[in-house]
Amino acid sequence: MAHRVNKNGMRFNPTQLRKLLGAGLLSLSLVLFATIQPTNAATAQRVQVTGEIIDTWCYVTEIMFSEGTAHHQCAVWCALGGIPVSILGKDGKVYMVLRVEGDDNSVANPTIVEIQSHEVTVDGDLYERDGVNYLIVNKVADDKGVINMTHEDYGIQPFGE
Repeated sequence: MAHRVNKNGMRFNPTQLRKLLGAGLLSLSLVLFATIQPTNAATAQRVQVTGEIIDTWCYVTEIMFSEGTAHHQCAVWCALGGIPVSILGKDGKVYMVLRVEGDDNSVANPTIVEIQSHEVTVDGDLYERDGVNYLIVNKVADDKGVINMTHEDYGIQPFGE
């Protein structure tokens, strides 16, 4: 094996240096890998939630009044356009709906569109992750229809009439 001399006059073997650097990087990688904690998948909790089906975008951004009859038409358009819908629970929490009654169409789900702005009670599986409540609705147990009559106070959103 040929030794080389660096600019300071020290002799070194390039092959041994590569092996030493490779072993060092491997050791460092193993140490880092061992210290990283895997994120645990959220586990489902069976729940029953009662509340109003809402347009998540308008509710979270407060771009306009987003509840009841005042927002019904806009909420339908958003649901048809693929904006996630949620349930604003009686407990004040927002539950983002991922699926309803086995329907795999998360975008423009016909069941969601039909019950937009309704007060419902649903049975489902709740997944809580990073402060967000995700809900897979297994059954719409009760549908009271639209009961939050807000159009007289807020006009029809987004047009104001």
